[in-house]
Amino acid sequence: MTDDTATLQTHRIGLLEGDGIGPEIVPATRRIVDTAVAAVGVAVDWVPLPVGASAIETHGNPLPQVTLDTLTELDAWILGPHDSASYPPEFRGQLTPGGRNIRPACALPGAASVSPKMDLVVVRENTEGFYADRNMAVGSGEFMPTPDIALAVGVITRAACERIAHTAFDLASRRRKRVTIVHKANVLARTTGLFRDVCQEVGRLYPSVTVDDQHVDAMAALLVRRGADFDVIVTENMFGDILSDLAAELSGSLGTAASINASRTKAMAQAAHGAAPDIAGQGRANPIALILSAAMLLDRVGARADIEFSAAARAIEDAVRATVAAGVATADLGGTASTDEFTAAVIARLEA
Repeated sequence: MTDDTATLQTHRIGLLEGDGIGPEIVPATRRIVDTAVAAVGVAVDWVPLPVGASAIETHGNPLPQVTLDTLTELDAWILGPHDSASYPPEFRGQLTPGGRNIRPACALPGAASVSPKMDLVVVRENTEGFYADRNMAVGSGEFMPTPDIALAVGVITRAACERIAHTAFDLASRRRKRVTIVHKANVLARTTGLFRDVCQEVGRLYPSVTVDDQHVDAMAALLVRRGADFDVIVTENMFGDILSDLAAELSGSLGTAASINASRTKAMAQAAHGAAPDIAGQGRANPIALILSAAMLLDRVGARADIEFSAAARAIEDAVRATVAAGVATADLGGTASTDEFTAAVIARLEA
């Protein structure tokens, strides 16, 4: 190590490639992050960790204990997509991020888009609801009393609703000052009714933010009809998962859908899309979603750890937008660039 690199301010960030297109888009993201942070005089100390199908082969588990132990020592990591459906039955459904899930959907200039003026954020409560593996201390929220009957338990708590509502209103306060609460209280009156009511209570603590609410089915239609009208959407787990994918596609492509999962002390960048095993290894994957997720992570780490990562995050976002606006894009955005070609174009802008 040279004297120059020895004096660089660094921060440890975990790096987990995952499955499918993960081994393509995670290294691409790492190259872009390294370039951006170097330009502002800091560096990332990467901590590669085993995860996914390759970890089953090497460690006998898609989420080995060594990975879990190391993650407890880190406050930030990047996780590539996982294809748990293809794992042996005993390992399916283990990789389930929790916390506050922030999913922006913003159209990129120059990219084909159904809603070219869309610029919204879905704030999704990601620990409860009807996702069976996220709402029980022991066991699952799904069970079958007979082979012909399947039941599911959805959990909504005031504490989790308050936490996600504050996240949404804090974010809206820094954006266009509007929050839309999405629920299905006309049918799920106790559970999503509680979610709606608690969010409205929290909203009264933010008098500068305008609040409205929508049933989830109406919200899906409104996103298609006038998605550009919305600012911050706050909702429960399953609704947020579905609506954020819809918003991403309307804004351009699921390949641009950035996402971060965060608790009070830790954060994980993970693209909203899946592992896309049908195109894995072909160099066709769009790395934008993970790149922008990493930028969100850098911004958070920079603010909390007093390191110049926020400037690097802004530079990454600007470089991605400028690259697409210049006509360099992968096939899902109407372009012809490969994963490597798009990555190289973004790096060239960061180095210019």
